[in-house]
Amino acid sequence: MFAFQKVVAAALIALSALPALTAAAPVEGAQVEARANTGQATYFYPGLGACGKNNGNGDLITAVSKLLYDTYPGHTANPNNNPVCGRRIKANYAGKSVTVTVVDRCEACAFNDLDLSPTAFQALAPLAQGRLSGVTWDWV
Repeated sequence: MFAFQKVVAAALIALSALPALTAAAPVEGAQVEARANTGQATYFYPGLGACGKNNGNGDLITAVSKLLYDTYPGHTANPNNNPVCGRRIKANYAGKSVTVTVVDRCEACAFNDLDLSPTAFQALAPLAQGRLSGVTWDWV
């Protein structure tokens, strides 16, 4: 009988440790947020975006790649309800930076590329450059 009580006590101790083990697991979103991203930046003339809102050339906005847009945590079949919509990004290039809001998805962009409105692009470089390589960005 004493051996059975030891087994039960050991099992209870092991089970009580499980919540502590699961609470220590890292959150996937936190890992995404913590790292800097590097890609290219281009510009586009906005209109009705994938997030369901109309935007203009003077708005500080961006489209993210379809790869990022379509795999963002919490995305659904309705692109207007994607949780990436409305997220803010700070983009940096050649000592300049601009903060933009995600409003659209870019079909031709690589995973970490940004497609900026003309005004947002001009905060980093003249439109004549067309494509900027080595743009870094983070979620804000």
